[in-house]
Amino acid sequence: MAFSQRKIEYKTNGQILKMREAGLVLAEALDEAVAAAQIGVTTAHLDAVFASVLERHGATSNFKGYYDFPANICASVNDQVVHGFPSEYVLADGDVLKIDGGAIIDGWHADSARTVIVGEADPADQRLSDITQEAMWRGIAALAEARFVGQIGDAIDDFVSEVPGEPLGILEDYVGHGIGSAMHQAPDVLNYRTGHRGPRVKPGMCLAIEPMLVRGGLETKVLEDDWTVVTVDGARASQWEHSVAVHLGGIWVLTAHDGGAAGLAPFGVVPSPILP
Repeated sequence: MAFSQRKIEYKTNGQILKMREAGLVLAEALDEAVAAAQIGVTTAHLDAVFASVLERHGATSNFKGYYDFPANICASVNDQVVHGFPSEYVLADGDVLKIDGGAIIDGWHADSARTVIVGEADPADQRLSDITQEAMWRGIAALAEARFVGQIGDAIDDFVSEVPGEPLGILEDYVGHGIGSAMHQAPDVLNYRTGHRGPRVKPGMCLAIEPMLVRGGLETKVLEDDWTVVTVDGARASQWEHSVAVHLGGIWVLTAHDGGAAGLAPFGVVPSPILP
C-alpha cells in the first residue's frame, strides 16, 4: 500500500525576496520586543510592541487567528517551552522568556524566535540559551552542504550531545518546518538524529529551523488553554529559530538582518543574498 507525502513548495527567487521582506520586518519587530522585555513589564505589552512594528510596515501576523490563537507572538516563560499566551504576567528578574513571532507580506511568511533572559541570568539558564542558539546555527550551517533535510537534525543532535557539562535534552515532539505561502508546510525539520534522511535538499526550499532544549526531562504537557506547552518536571526551556532559504547560489537566512553572516561565520559558511 502506498502512502502519500505532503508536497514541498519550492519558491522562485522572486518569492524568496518577498519572504526576505517579511523576514526583515519580523527581525525588527523581535528586536523591539526583546528590548522591551524588562523586569516589571507584562508579556501582553511585548505583544503590543511587536504588533506596532508589523503595522508600521504594512505586514500582518501569521500567529494571530491561527487556529484561533489570540495574539501576535507566543510568549513562553521558564518551564513554558512554546505557544504561551501573552498576558498580564509581569516579567521578573531571571525569567527565561521565549518570544516566537511571524510576519506576512503579500502572502509570504517568515517565522523566527529568540530566548531572552530578563534581568540577571542564572548561569545555567544562560548556558541553556547559548547552546540552543548555537545548535540552531549549526543546523543552518549543515543545511548549506546537506544533501538531505535529515542532516540538519544530525548536526544539532551531534553538537548538543557532545557539549561538556550538564546534559541538555532536545525536545522531539516539536520540530521545525517548511515555510512559504503558509507558515507551516512540508517538510518537518527534526532537531535530532534518526534513521531517516528526509527529503532531498533542493533550490527553492525554505525551512524554519528551531531547536528547543530543556535542562531536565523531555516529557511535556499542554495546559488547559490547549496551546501552552510546559515541561512536566518544571525544568526551564529555550527556543531559537530562523527561516532559511536554499537557492542556486547557496543559503540565505531570511529573518536575520545580515542574512546570517555573523551566525554562520564560525562554521566557514557565507550566506548568499538574492539580488532583486
